[in-house]
Amino acid sequence: MELAIGIILGCCALGAGIAMIAGIGPGIGEGNAVSKACEAIGRQPESKGAVTSTMIMGCAIAETTGIYALVIAILLIFVAPNIFVNVLLRAIGK
Repeated sequence: MELAIGIILGCCALGAGIAMIAGIGPGIGEGNAVSKACEAIGRQPESKGAVTSTMIMGCAIAETTGIYALVIAILLIFVAPNIFVNVLLRAIGK
């Protein structure tokens, strides 16, 4: 019984850690977008407004991936263990 609960808690923590790996992607993508935007503005300074607004929109969309990963990790840490332990207890009849 205690072993099963420990496995549930460990797997939820492992899943949360794996979900947070998805936070690396937005950081790399946004850094690449900003560098290319600076490069584009350096080549054509008159297009600064269009490039900046497009870059900010792209960064906002890319950031949603990291936010979704954070939400999943929080759910796996605080909500899922309780649900899984309750399912286990109902399955064994306690």
